[in-house]
Amino acid sequence: MLRGLTGAGLGKLESNEQFIELAAKYGFEAVDIDALGLVESYSVDGARELLHKHGLVIGSIGLPVEWRGAEETFRADLPKLTQAAAAAAALGCTSCCTYVLPSTDLGAAHFMALATRRLRTCAQILGDYGIRLGLEFVGPHHLRTRWKHPFIWTLDETLDWIDAIGESNVGLLFDSYHWYTNGLTVADIEKLRAEQIVHVHINDAPDVPVEEVLDNARLYPGEGVIDLASFLQGLQRIGYKGAISQEILTATPPTESPESLVQRSKAGFDKVYAAAGI
Repeated sequence: MLRGLTGAGLGKLESNEQFIELAAKYGFEAVDIDALGLVESYSVDGARELLHKHGLVIGSIGLPVEWRGAEETFRADLPKLTQAAAAAAALGCTSCCTYVLPSTDLGAAHFMALATRRLRTCAQILGDYGIRLGLEFVGPHHLRTRWKHPFIWTLDETLDWIDAIGESNVGLLFDSYHWYTNGLTVADIEKLRAEQIVHVHINDAPDVPVEEVLDNARLYPGEGVIDLASFLQGLQRIGYKGAISQEILTATPPTESPESLVQRSKAGFDKVYAAAGI
Protein backbone atom coordinates (compact mmCIF):
# COMPACT_ATOMS: atom_id res chain seq x y z
CA MET A 1 0.00 0.00 0.00
CA LEU A 2 1.49 3.29 -1.13
CA ARG A 3 1.99 6.13 1.32
CA GLY A 4 0.22 9.15 -0.14
CA LEU A 5 -0.53 12.80 0.50
CA THR A 6 -3.26 15.22 -0.42
CA GLY A 7 -2.64 18.94 -0.12
CA ALA A 8 -5.10 19.11 2.80
CA GLY A 9 -3.21 19.66 6.03
CA LEU A 10 0.03 20.85 4.42
CA GLY A 11 -0.50 24.56 4.85
CA LYS A 12 0.10 27.14 2.14
CA LEU A 13 1.83 25.24 -0.62
CA GLU A 14 3.44 27.51 -3.19
CA SER A 15 3.00 25.22 -6.18
CA ASN A 16 2.36 21.70 -7.36
CA GLU A 17 6.11 21.33 -7.82
CA GLN A 18 6.74 22.14 -4.17
CA PHE A 19 4.08 19.60 -3.17
CA ILE A 20 5.69 16.91 -5.32
CA GLU A 21 9.22 17.70 -4.12
CA LEU A 22 8.24 17.61 -0.44
CA ALA A 23 6.27 14.38 -0.84
CA ALA A 24 9.27 12.69 -2.43
CA LYS A 25 11.77 14.14 0.06
CA TYR A 26 9.93 12.57 2.98
CA GLY A 27 9.35 9.16 1.46
CA PHE A 28 5.82 9.39 0.14
CA GLU A 29 5.00 7.43 -2.98
CA ALA A 30 1.77 9.01 -4.25
CA VAL A 31 0.15 12.43 -4.41
CA ASP A 32 -3.50 13.32 -4.93
CA ILE A 33 -3.23 16.23 -7.33
CA ASP A 34 -4.96 18.04 -10.18
CA ALA A 35 -3.66 16.15 -13.21
CA LEU A 36 -5.18 18.62 -15.66
CA GLY A 37 -3.44 21.50 -13.90
CA LEU A 38 -0.14 19.64 -14.08
CA VAL A 39 -0.54 18.99 -17.78
CA GLU A 40 -1.54 22.59 -18.46
CA SER A 41 1.53 23.83 -16.56
CA TYR A 42 4.15 21.34 -17.73
CA SER A 43 2.68 19.51 -20.78
CA VAL A 44 2.06 15.77 -20.68
CA ASP A 45 5.72 14.91 -21.18
CA GLY A 46 6.85 17.52 -18.66
CA ALA A 47 4.38 16.34 -16.01
CA ARG A 48 5.39 12.72 -16.57
CA GLU A 49 9.04 13.67 -16.17
CA LEU A 50 8.34 15.65 -12.98
CA LEU A 51 6.54 12.71 -11.38
CA HIS A 52 9.09 10.16 -12.63
CA LYS A 53 12.02 12.26 -11.42
CA HIS A 54 10.60 12.17 -7.90
CA GLY A 55 9.44 8.56 -7.97
CA LEU A 56 5.78 9.44 -7.50
CA VAL A 57 2.46 8.38 -8.96
CA ILE A 58 -0.87 10.18 -8.80
CA GLY A 59 -3.08 8.46 -6.25
CA SER A 60 -6.30 10.12 -7.34
CA ILE A 61 -7.81 13.24 -8.86
CA GLY A 62 -10.92 14.98 -7.59
CA LEU A 63 -14.14 14.90 -9.59
CA PRO A 64 -14.25 18.34 -11.30
CA VAL A 65 -18.03 18.31 -11.68
CA GLU A 66 -20.64 19.94 -9.42
CA TRP A 67 -23.15 17.09 -9.37
CA ARG A 68 -25.05 18.20 -6.26
CA GLY A 69 -26.60 21.40 -7.59
CA ALA A 70 -28.37 22.73 -10.67
CA GLU A 71 -28.63 20.62 -13.82
CA GLU A 72 -27.22 23.45 -15.90
CA THR A 73 -24.09 23.60 -13.75
CA PHE A 74 -23.63 19.84 -13.94
CA ARG A 75 -23.87 19.81 -17.74
CA ALA A 76 -21.56 22.81 -18.08
CA ASP A 77 -18.90 20.97 -16.07
CA LEU A 78 -18.88 17.78 -18.16
CA PRO A 79 -16.38 19.00 -20.79
CA LYS A 80 -13.91 19.71 -17.98
CA LEU A 81 -14.38 16.14 -16.74
CA THR A 82 -13.39 14.83 -20.15
CA GLN A 83 -10.28 17.02 -20.15
CA ALA A 84 -9.38 15.99 -16.59
CA ALA A 85 -9.87 12.30 -17.38
CA ALA A 86 -7.66 12.55 -20.46
CA ALA A 87 -4.92 14.28 -18.46
CA ALA A 88 -5.13 11.77 -15.61
CA ALA A 89 -4.99 8.83 -18.01
CA ALA A 90 -1.99 10.33 -19.78
CA LEU A 91 -0.19 10.49 -16.41
CA GLY A 92 -1.10 6.93 -15.44
CA CYS A 93 -3.76 7.79 -12.87
CA THR A 94 -6.73 5.42 -12.68
CA SER A 95 -8.74 6.95 -9.81
CA CYS A 96 -11.12 9.90 -9.49
CA CYS A 97 -13.03 10.58 -6.28
CA THR A 98 -15.88 12.62 -4.82
CA TYR A 99 -17.61 12.85 -1.44
CA VAL A 100 -21.27 12.29 -0.63
CA LEU A 101 -22.73 14.60 2.03
CA PRO A 102 -25.01 12.85 4.53
CA SER A 103 -27.90 15.30 4.25
CA THR A 104 -29.44 17.52 1.59
CA ASP A 105 -31.87 20.40 1.22
CA LEU A 106 -33.54 18.61 -1.68
CA GLY A 107 -36.02 15.85 -1.03
CA ALA A 108 -33.94 12.72 -0.51
CA ALA A 109 -35.74 10.66 -3.18
CA HIS A 110 -35.48 13.47 -5.73
CA PHE A 111 -31.81 14.01 -4.95
CA MET A 112 -31.12 10.27 -5.19
CA ALA A 113 -32.64 10.15 -8.68
CA LEU A 114 -30.65 13.17 -9.86
CA ALA A 115 -27.38 12.07 -8.26
CA THR A 116 -27.62 8.50 -9.54
CA ARG A 117 -28.07 9.66 -13.11
CA ARG A 118 -25.34 12.27 -12.86
CA LEU A 119 -22.76 10.01 -11.25
CA ARG A 120 -23.54 7.28 -13.77
CA THR A 121 -22.78 9.78 -16.53
CA CYS A 122 -19.51 10.75 -14.83
CA ALA A 123 -18.55 7.11 -14.40
CA GLN A 124 -19.19 6.42 -18.08
CA ILE A 125 -16.97 9.32 -19.14
CA LEU A 126 -14.21 8.25 -16.75
CA GLY A 127 -14.53 4.65 -17.88
CA ASP A 128 -13.73 5.66 -21.44
CA TYR A 129 -10.29 6.65 -20.12
CA GLY A 130 -9.76 3.61 -17.89
CA ILE A 131 -10.46 5.56 -14.70
CA ARG A 132 -12.54 4.43 -11.73
CA LEU A 133 -14.90 6.64 -9.70
CA GLY A 134 -14.69 6.45 -5.90
CA LEU A 135 -17.63 7.58 -3.73
CA GLU A 136 -16.85 8.66 -0.17
CA PHE A 137 -19.54 8.25 2.49
CA VAL A 138 -19.22 10.97 5.15
CA GLY A 139 -19.78 9.93 8.76
CA PRO A 140 -19.59 12.83 11.27
CA HIS A 141 -22.89 13.11 13.13
CA HIS A 142 -23.20 16.91 12.93
CA LEU A 143 -23.41 16.76 9.12
CA ARG A 144 -26.27 14.26 9.18
CA THR A 145 -28.62 17.08 10.25
CA ARG A 146 -26.75 20.01 8.67
CA TRP A 147 -29.30 20.17 5.82
CA LYS A 148 -33.03 19.45 5.80
CA HIS A 149 -33.19 15.79 4.82
CA PRO A 150 -30.99 12.80 5.69
CA PHE A 151 -29.17 11.13 2.84
CA ILE A 152 -26.45 8.47 2.68
CA TRP A 153 -23.74 8.14 5.33
CA THR A 154 -23.13 4.43 5.91
CA LEU A 155 -20.95 1.87 4.19
CA ASP A 156 -23.84 -0.46 3.37
CA GLU A 157 -25.96 2.35 1.93
CA THR A 158 -23.07 3.46 -0.25
CA LEU A 159 -22.47 -0.07 -1.52
CA ASP A 160 -26.17 -0.39 -2.38
CA TRP A 161 -26.03 2.93 -4.22
CA ILE A 162 -22.97 1.85 -6.17
CA ASP A 163 -24.95 -1.20 -7.30
CA ALA A 164 -27.82 1.08 -8.35
CA ILE A 165 -25.50 3.35 -10.36
CA GLY A 166 -24.64 0.18 -12.19
CA GLU A 167 -21.25 0.98 -13.70
CA SER A 168 -18.44 -1.51 -13.10
CA ASN A 169 -15.84 1.23 -12.53
CA VAL A 170 -17.61 2.73 -9.48
CA GLY A 171 -16.40 1.87 -5.98
CA LEU A 172 -15.53 3.32 -2.58
CA LEU A 173 -13.29 6.11 -1.43
CA PHE A 174 -12.72 4.64 2.03
CA ASP A 175 -11.73 7.18 4.73
CA SER A 176 -10.55 6.21 8.22
CA TYR A 177 -12.45 9.18 9.72
CA HIS A 178 -15.76 8.05 8.31
CA TRP A 179 -14.99 4.42 9.21
CA TYR A 180 -14.53 5.62 12.80
CA THR A 181 -17.52 7.99 12.98
CA ASN A 182 -19.77 5.23 11.62
CA GLY A 183 -18.66 2.90 14.41
CA LEU A 184 -17.28 0.38 11.92
CA THR A 185 -14.75 -2.31 12.77
CA VAL A 186 -12.02 -4.31 11.09
CA ALA A 187 -14.64 -6.99 10.42
CA ASP A 188 -16.49 -4.49 8.21
CA ILE A 189 -13.32 -3.94 6.17
CA GLU A 190 -12.76 -7.67 5.88
CA LYS A 191 -16.23 -8.13 4.36
CA LEU A 192 -15.10 -6.01 1.41
CA ARG A 193 -13.20 -7.12 -1.66
CA ALA A 194 -10.12 -5.12 -2.58
CA GLU A 195 -11.60 -4.27 -5.97
CA GLN A 196 -14.53 -2.50 -4.28
CA ILE A 197 -12.11 0.15 -2.98
CA VAL A 198 -10.96 2.78 -5.46
CA HIS A 199 -8.92 4.91 -3.05
CA VAL A 200 -8.24 5.38 0.69
CA HIS A 201 -7.86 8.43 2.94
CA ILE A 202 -6.19 8.31 6.34
CA ASN A 203 -6.40 10.75 9.26
CA ASP A 204 -7.08 10.68 13.00
CA ALA A 205 -9.72 11.94 15.44
CA PRO A 206 -9.57 13.76 18.79
CA ASP A 207 -10.45 12.06 22.07
CA VAL A 208 -14.07 13.25 22.36
CA PRO A 209 -17.33 11.25 22.19
CA VAL A 210 -17.70 9.96 18.64
CA GLU A 211 -21.02 11.80 18.29
CA GLU A 212 -19.14 15.08 18.85
CA VAL A 213 -16.37 14.51 16.30
CA LEU A 214 -16.38 17.34 13.74
CA ASP A 215 -15.50 16.85 10.09
CA ASN A 216 -13.03 19.75 10.18
CA ALA A 217 -11.29 18.73 13.40
CA ARG A 218 -9.06 16.02 11.98
CA LEU A 219 -5.65 15.10 13.33
CA TYR A 220 -2.55 13.73 11.65
CA PRO A 221 -2.22 9.93 11.64
CA GLY A 222 -1.10 8.57 15.00
CA GLU A 223 -2.06 11.72 16.94
CA GLY A 224 -5.60 10.69 17.89
CA VAL A 225 -7.77 7.79 19.00
CA ILE A 226 -8.61 5.94 15.76
CA ASP A 227 -7.16 2.43 15.66
CA LEU A 228 -5.29 3.09 12.43
CA ALA A 229 -3.10 0.01 12.84
CA SER A 230 -6.19 -2.20 12.63
CA PHE A 231 -7.56 -0.08 9.78
CA LEU A 232 -4.39 -0.65 7.76
CA GLN A 233 -4.18 -4.33 8.68
CA GLY A 234 -7.75 -4.87 7.50
CA LEU A 235 -7.00 -3.25 4.15
CA GLN A 236 -3.84 -5.30 3.80
CA ARG A 237 -5.66 -8.55 4.61
CA ILE A 238 -8.20 -8.04 1.82
CA GLY A 239 -5.40 -7.33 -0.64
CA TYR A 240 -5.76 -3.58 -1.17
CA LYS A 241 -2.59 -2.32 -2.86
CA GLY A 242 -3.42 1.28 -3.81
CA ALA A 243 -2.60 4.62 -2.22
CA ILE A 244 -3.35 5.52 1.40
CA SER A 245 -3.52 9.31 1.16
CA GLN A 246 -3.48 11.59 4.18
CA GLU A 247 -6.30 14.16 4.25
CA ILE A 248 -6.38 16.58 7.19
CA LEU A 249 -9.34 18.98 7.31
CA THR A 250 -9.14 21.71 9.97
CA ALA A 251 -11.28 24.69 10.95
CA THR A 252 -8.37 27.10 10.49
CA PRO A 253 -5.36 26.74 8.19
CA PRO A 254 -2.21 25.41 9.89
CA THR A 255 0.45 28.01 10.59
CA GLU A 256 3.45 25.70 10.31
CA SER A 257 5.46 25.58 7.10
CA PRO A 258 4.52 22.98 4.48
CA GLU A 259 7.85 21.23 5.03
CA SER A 260 7.31 20.89 8.77
CA LEU A 261 3.80 19.58 8.15
CA VAL A 262 5.07 16.97 5.68
CA GLN A 263 7.68 15.97 8.27
CA ARG A 264 4.87 15.66 10.82
CA SER A 265 2.91 13.58 8.33
CA LYS A 266 5.87 11.27 7.77
CA ALA A 267 6.23 10.74 11.51
CA GLY A 268 2.55 9.85 11.71
CA PHE A 269 2.76 7.38 8.84
CA ASP A 270 5.89 5.81 10.34
CA LYS A 271 4.08 5.37 13.66
CA VAL A 272 0.87 3.79 12.36
CA TYR A 273 2.55 1.66 9.67
CA ALA A 274 4.97 0.30 12.29
CA ALA A 275 2.08 -0.44 14.64
CA ALA A 276 0.36 -2.29 11.81
CA GLY A 277 3.52 -4.24 11.02
CA ILE A 278 3.59 -2.94 7.45
